[in-house]
Amino acid sequence: MAYRRHGSPLDAIGIEDGSVYELLVAHPRSTSGELVERAGLGAGHVGAALSRLCSAGLAHRVPGQPARYTASAPNVVIEPLVEDRERDVRAARSELERLTTLYRDATRVAHPAELIEVVTGTENIHARVRRVQHEAREEILGFDRAPYLKPPGENLPSEEQRLRDGVRYRVIYDRDAVAIPGRLEGDILPAVTRGEQARVREELPMKLFLGDRRVAVIPISSAHGTADAAYVVHPCALLDALLALFEAEWERAVPITRAGPETMPDGDPVPPYAADLLPLLAAGQTDERIARSLGLSQRTTQRRVQRLMTELGASTRFQAGMAAGARGWL
Repeated sequence: MAYRRHGSPLDAIGIEDGSVYELLVAHPRSTSGELVERAGLGAGHVGAALSRLCSAGLAHRVPGQPARYTASAPNVVIEPLVEDRERDVRAARSELERLTTLYRDATRVAHPAELIEVVTGTENIHARVRRVQHEAREEILGFDRAPYLKPPGENLPSEEQRLRDGVRYRVIYDRDAVAIPGRLEGDILPAVTRGEQARVREELPMKLFLGDRRVAVIPISSAHGTADAAYVVHPCALLDALLALFEAEWERAVPITRAGPETMPDGDPVPPYAADLLPLLAAGQTDERIARSLGLSQRTTQRRVQRLMTELGASTRFQAGMAAGARGWL
């Protein structure tokens, strides 16, 4: 069967002699004459192709006479080229998004319908959130809840840098976000220590990221629970409504802080676990969720919760959190 004369899928990664390379993969130890016959190409063309393939490390000559050639392993020599091209494509997509945003910013007065964009793809959404965070000069506001584009806590180094730059962070965490094992100690409280103002609510209506009160990103959850699209909202009535929603939720939320009361109502010293436990009580978390979040046994958690509730005169965990907030403990 004659081999096709022109074109190869390998052209896309810059291998101009892909058809000859493919023949060598299928027919190792071939002579130049055999390749000419199989490819249906001229001897000069095949000879030049073999020379280029050998120089690029894609093929090599086998010792002996007559001269025979064989292909280098595709997974060794082709895969790095594919990965390089994939990185180029991702960079081009990011640049496309940036240029599209510039275009829309420049034409927004003439096209008010473009005040709301739709961004698709997890990487593109994450890139847009990073850009909003990077460009903020005054304040970042957020609703933190599932689904997550990246593992919770991965953004902490970027946030720390922006806090050092003088950007304020106000974040409201959904109670399920706080209950993720290790999240409170490993992510939220370190951010609070570095300057983030954090609060917790029993339930948040959506996931939200706001930069300088001029742009908002709202990831849209798909049926399988992942965020594969997002709205990007620029200054308009909807953005005003989102800002009002954030402030309303902020007023209802309970602060998360490492600082705690010095003494209990009975005068006893406050146990060191109170500062971590009280925000979870305020969020209405169950003993099981609190135990998972703090890495404790459920029995130890129940004992600590019961003592705090008794001292605060509360009959529910949420009442305990509210009472602690009213006393200035949170």
